Amino acid sequence: MKTCVGIIGGSGLYDLKSLQNTKWIDVSTPWGDPSDQILSGKINGLQIYFLPRHGRGHYHSPSTVPYKQNIFALKKLGVTDILSVSACGSLREDLAPGDFVLVDQFIDRTYMRDKSFFGKGCVAHVSLAHPTCKKFSDIILEIGEKLNIKVVSGGTYMTMEGPQFSTLAESKLYKDNWKCDVIGMTNMPEAKLAKEAEICYVSLSMVTDFDCWHPDHDSVEVSDIIETLTNNSSKAQRIIESLPDYLDEDIKFCGLQCSRNSLDNALITAPEKRDKNLINKLDVILERLNKK
Repeated sequence: MKTCVGIIGGSGLYDLKSLQNTKWIDVSTPWGDPSDQILSGKINGLQIYFLPRHGRGHYHSPSTVPYKQNIFALKKLGVTDILSVSACGSLREDLAPGDFVLVDQFIDRTYMRDKSFFGKGCVAHVSLAHPTCKKFSDIILEIGEKLNIKVVSGGTYMTMEGPQFSTLAESKLYKDNWKCDVIGMTNMPEAKLAKEAEICYVSLSMVTDFDCWHPDHDSVEVSDIIETLTNNSSKAQRIIESLPDYLDEDIKFCGLQCSRNSLDNALITAPEKRDKNLINKLDVILERLNKK
């Protein structure tokens, strides 16, 4: 199976100028349309599909992004690895606006979103102990070092519902008590759904502000965030342009916690009790297991 990369672009990254032979395509899912059309193209022979998370023009709030449709659409296109690029606030003094963080853990405080492909009629429990792909993350880290772009390896991403920013009490709770590193609104349930879809997932989070805990930056201004995002989007583009030099042409098994086999022991519903309609909807997700 060939390596195929999906790029989910968040705030500030709505297109990929480096893609060649581009075409916007429609992809349907059993639950409706993804956030937008998906941009198909290649960089030095590597197939890439770019999906604007909020839609071009930013018309989806973090709570209304169709996360399930987005991940399913990328899986349907044959995506094997997802690089999620998103904005976040810093909960650490040493993570300043303009820095990138390769998130490796999440705390999910969202409550309005559809978080699983599975449910009544087909129950599955995937492990989320390691929600991101270490092998792919290490590649992004190496690219950042080569390009002299500050990329911090590892960090816990606190996912809040939004769309409002944190209260001061919440910000201090996440920073001082929960020891989170960054805060954002979009990486969950995205990472959970990618794991269920057996797609390796990496979160490259762009720090835009210090959240409101910082005494010298006690309010978050959208104008400041947009300015930082504009500056950072060119850096993200350069990282993506370098991917073909580091990714194998054929997909490789990443190791003990690889997402590519996350469903092996996850389905718990007895085969004779599984809802056929739901199983049919999940044909793209369950294709590998059905071939066994």
